[in-house]
Amino acid sequence: PYSLLPTPYSPHHFLQGIPASSGIAIARVFLHTPAPIQIQQYHVEDVETEWQRLRIAIQISKEEIQSLLSQACTQIGDAEAAIFDAHLLFLEDPVLLEAVHQRIFQQYQNAEVAWQAVVEELVNNYRTFEDPYLQERVADIVDVEQRVLRLLTGFQSHIRTSDSSPDDLNPSEPAILIATDLSPSETARLDPTKVLGICTTNGSAISHSAIIARRLGIPAIVGLPEEVMHLSNGAIAALDGDSGRMWVNPESEVLNALEAKRNTRQAVHQEAPAIVFNPAVTRDGRRIDVFANITGITDTEEALRFGAEGVGLFRTEFLYMQRITPPSEEEQELIYLSVAQKLGNRPLIIRTLDIGGDKPISYLNLLSENNSFLGWRGIRYCLDNPEIFKPQLRAILKASPGHQMKIMFPMVATVEEIQAAKAMLAEVQGELRQEGILFDEEMEVGIMVEVPSAVMIADKLAAEVDFFSIGTNDLSQYVMAADRTHPLVADLVDAFHPAVLRMIQQTVQAARTAGIWVGLCGELASDPLSTPLLLGLGLNEVSLNPQSIPAFKQAIAQLTGEQAEAIVASALQQDSAQKVRELLVQVGSRE
Repeated sequence: PYSLLPTPYSPHHFLQGIPASSGIAIARVFLHTPAPIQIQQYHVEDVETEWQRLRIAIQISKEEIQSLLSQACTQIGDAEAAIFDAHLLFLEDPVLLEAVHQRIFQQYQNAEVAWQAVVEELVNNYRTFEDPYLQERVADIVDVEQRVLRLLTGFQSHIRTSDSSPDDLNPSEPAILIATDLSPSETARLDPTKVLGICTTNGSAISHSAIIARRLGIPAIVGLPEEVMHLSNGAIAALDGDSGRMWVNPESEVLNALEAKRNTRQAVHQEAPAIVFNPAVTRDGRRIDVFANITGITDTEEALRFGAEGVGLFRTEFLYMQRITPPSEEEQELIYLSVAQKLGNRPLIIRTLDIGGDKPISYLNLLSENNSFLGWRGIRYCLDNPEIFKPQLRAILKASPGHQMKIMFPMVATVEEIQAAKAMLAEVQGELRQEGILFDEEMEVGIMVEVPSAVMIADKLAAEVDFFSIGTNDLSQYVMAADRTHPLVADLVDAFHPAVLRMIQQTVQAARTAGIWVGLCGELASDPLSTPLLLGLGLNEVSLNPQSIPAFKQAIAQLTGEQAEAIVASALQQDSAQKVRELLVQVGSRE
């Protein structure tokens, strides 16, 4: 029988965050609420002794970081552990140390105040930089700052004396860690046998902490509502790192579904080495391309480890986040080129900026809207802001020579929109030709099909593009008229609903008639329960979260095309998402 992974039918009682690390966790809550470090300011007379006090704290910090670095190399690999080399270099920065020295010797400040003042000034400077790498370093600088301050003020050094000893981060019994945020150092210290999941109110899915959590195999959600910090220690919680949902005291049906999903994932990962680098081919020889969804170069490396045959969705909006100005054309070109080089000859589909809805960006001056999902977002925003859109198009084109890059426009609802986007692309191409800059003249152009109007005129849109990619996350909420971020109605947003499946079928049929290929991305593709549906609907390609690729390939290998088509025919006749799921589980148990 092929592997089936029931997706939890979610009642109203869940909290929505941002997925940061894939996986399922069910355990008691363990709140991490460290007391803030108290800094007292006072005038010092013996400046030599005060300077020596700081030097000792820095030396101990180096020893702690070196210990952490050794541990991290073993647990998460040399590449990710290298961030702690940067921590060590920061503590040896002569300019930084000289600035602190002057405050102690010339202004007679105590070491804590001098150190904090100099580092905070540096942090504020970094926050004004446009380079995303420098922006990302802020969290690392604050991490080192706090380490030294803890030592100066007498806080515990936080070095674990043994693998089994509990501390402020690792509970004595397995639990889900709840915190406002976690630094890279804190995340690297987590014991995956004790911390089964991470939930934070702050943080980013592309931060160093999130990267470390993924390498440790700890499911994680960031950006949860502040109310999670008011939970009681010991309360039962469950999290799904794929959907970004967290349940408190979950009902039995949610627990059962999550446990089934977790068990199947574990079984698949045990078999993964045998299937991960094979193509996804059915028992009767039908093939479907398996690509990955990514946000940057680190995700690309992860995708290749899990057997991705290309990138089906590069979410470029993450390049615009956590900064105060848009990324420059040169920055973007370098990032796109780096990802393409990492992929080699594999396809790379770059989605242009998709902001608004659940992805606001403060410095772009988006309008305040009653419902941003129905407002100025995606291609609508880009067409109205060529000063943002054209540099991205130029960067993609300039990075394209010698690579299998494709460009994809989001949230297209009308023929006029895709024609306008293509016109702007042609304008940029003309500018590059005049400048003598080479680009791929044959680059394929596609659209996300994620609004009902695009489905209904898919035949017209297909005449304008080279491919479709069906975005089930947004398509589901628009079909069901329910905001997927609203906890009271989000359970209606279900891609297994027959109404959504019929929309997918209609889009695939229009693409086939027009002779273009069609793929699908979104949470539906990352759920192996959907595998027979995606195969039977006739998709050429699916794009998943990297960790979900082995399970998808395994499920495909145990199916035939004829089986999948029969399952789809039956699923389309059901009257609810729950009935579709029950059908899939029933059929899977018989195979």
